[in-house]
Amino acid sequence: MALQSRLCGLIGVQSSCGLAVGVALLMAGCATTGEKPLNGKIVPQDAGGSSLRQLGKSDIDRMADVQMRENTQSLKLLMTKLYKRNPRELRKSTSDSVEVMVDWVFEGDHGWKFKKINEAQGADALYMAFSPDYQGDRVLPLIVGLQTMLVKAHGGKNEFYMTDNLDPQSIYNAARNVEIAVWKLSNVRDDKGQLYLLTNELSEQERNLSFEREFGKIVGRLDLFAITLSEKSQRLISRVAQNLATALFLPF
Repeated sequence: MALQSRLCGLIGVQSSCGLAVGVALLMAGCATTGEKPLNGKIVPQDAGGSSLRQLGKSDIDRMADVQMRENTQSLKLLMTKLYKRNPRELRKSTSDSVEVMVDWVFEGDHGWKFKKINEAQGADALYMAFSPDYQGDRVLPLIVGLQTMLVKAHGGKNEFYMTDNLDPQSIYNAARNVEIAVWKLSNVRDDKGQLYLLTNELSEQERNLSFEREFGKIVGRLDLFAITLSEKSQRLISRVAQNLATALFLPF
């Protein structure tokens, strides 16, 4: 958690120090193997941190590995929270538990092509999650759309080596798309005026902004990596200012 918080905070620093600090922080997460105690708790470490495959990775590759892995974990957590907040959506897909459904989506042998959503991925799946004509489980296309968008923005890969050529613009666009999806979650409603999916709760009885915080971590990691990659590769990022209420998902 300390790593994630520090990463998000680094977005505001000057770009000249973003690469050195960002890589140092991210490499710290994959420098050792096994598990280490932290304040009396066991914190799992990256099992592949010291393996031979690391020899084919640059600092940027290791940074890409960490942020991709952490963003996937955030999406797993968000999918779990969305199903628990919107149990009717889970029942549209399965009678199994939330944990079984989430594990099947992220670990199952399906190639991220799900018949229930017509094998939609990326922006197509995200639009489906907020379409008034779609009557199925809306959590599924939302998470599938976000995860497949992240993978495509990273060149279709989850693990990276020196031969890979990542595009900082695609990663920057992915961050903006996450912001658009978050706006839609809080604002797009059905013909009865109801939100399609319940997330944050702000009332006299409860104040729950955990969804916003977790999505914010994803955006922060993507932005930090895009800025660092842009500086390293000397490729400029075209920063797009959008009205979220009318914004379309950006190409990636």
